[in-house]
Amino acid sequence: MLGRTWQLFAKNNSCTRAATNFRGVSKSFTTLKSTVQFQPLRKLQLPTTIRNYATVPLAELSSKNLPPLVAPNRIAYWLMGTSTLVFGIVVLGGLTRLTESGLSITEWKPITGAIPPLNEEEWELEFSKYRESPEFKQLNSNITLEEFKFIFSMEWGHRLVGRTIGMVFILPALYFWKKGYFSPHITRSVIGLTALLGLQGAIGWWMVYSGLDEDQLKERKSKPTVSQYRLTTHLGAAFLMYLGVLWTAFEIKNENALLSKLKSTPEKAQTLVNQLMSPALKKFRLMGAGLLLLSFITAMSGGMVAGLDAGLIYNTFPHMGDDYIPSTNELMSPVFARKDDLSDLWWRNLFENPTTVQLVHRVFATTTFFAILWAHIVVNKNKAIIPPPAKKAIHGLMGLVSLQVALGISTLIYLVPIPLAAAHQAGALALLTGALAFCARLKKPRPEVVAYINKSMKNMLLKNKSV
Repeated sequence: MLGRTWQLFAKNNSCTRAATNFRGVSKSFTTLKSTVQFQPLRKLQLPTTIRNYATVPLAELSSKNLPPLVAPNRIAYWLMGTSTLVFGIVVLGGLTRLTESGLSITEWKPITGAIPPLNEEEWELEFSKYRESPEFKQLNSNITLEEFKFIFSMEWGHRLVGRTIGMVFILPALYFWKKGYFSPHITRSVIGLTALLGLQGAIGWWMVYSGLDEDQLKERKSKPTVSQYRLTTHLGAAFLMYLGVLWTAFEIKNENALLSKLKSTPEKAQTLVNQLMSPALKKFRLMGAGLLLLSFITAMSGGMVAGLDAGLIYNTFPHMGDDYIPSTNELMSPVFARKDDLSDLWWRNLFENPTTVQLVHRVFATTTFFAILWAHIVVNKNKAIIPPPAKKAIHGLMGLVSLQVALGISTLIYLVPIPLAAAHQAGALALLTGALAFCARLKKPRPEVVAYINKSMKNMLLKNKSV
């Protein structure tokens, strides 16, 4: 509907044409007189909020009891700070898994669990709970109290950062909302992200429980470890939270930069708006969305690899053993089927066979690299129509994907050392950041922002005419 609103506005309001020809109009008032016939904005079939924003000066919105047209940059900085914490907890979660610490805390206490054991008696109590877990009985029966303290501290630290993110996100959000700093669409985004944050905590315990429940372990015929499905769900929710927070921050920063240009260099602001509104950018927006989706799927396939420890087999590249692809019998082994008629053979192997899961990740990773390489070439060939910030973003994305491929191959051939594995997981999130930045640099301004810019340009033109 908003896209249709802009089309109607651009079609009916001649101030758009005037703003497009600003340079020529400023030099020749004859051109202005002959080409610009402004229609009152109220006559256009625009939503009331857009008409309000377009007809009220930016500095007077608060006095008109209207929410901000664009949230202030302080909101963007708060969101970026939150995204940094989310980035950190993803890396810390990877380290927790790599050090096999994730099942050391056998209870979920969202409030009281924030306090760690404070004396030897409390440590002994936690250790006794751990000794009842399948992991201790089957894998860690020789672990000492001091060794337990290390893995407990890793998992406790991971959960503490999660609680910190909740406070850093929710408390300032309430303050900013009460102060009226949120625009309506930012309010909706923050509410959605708050719900996702709460859900992520529940998903985390749901994941951990899959490694503590003996019945589930027997059903999966698995050693005491979390389900790869639940691990990937937990990872995916964290990635979505990160992307959602960062996208909102990018949007605020971009729109504030556009309004800043309107004050200092209005011609550049109008030129950038014209570029972003151009139909020629549609295919590049689709390209950016495709790269973001492909990068996300590749990261999720990496989560499946991590959940199955599939990186510990076939530690060569590009070969897997003697060939590029293992034999069909190995990729589709009946060992992983649970039904007598083997009706689940295909999908069980696809998601539960470590060899097949590693191959799937390799295929997605290779596809992502060449897709970004292709996009980089296409953008360079069409750089005349691509906004400069988007060109910088695609160059950065090309560098990130090259680094990520190098980290992935190194992690594999060196048998998944903890520092490289953690860097590879961080690289996946950095790659998604680059893809998101490319999409954000191509995003159309919201209709109310475009309407406000065009109204401002109209006023400037009429003011110059009257001088």
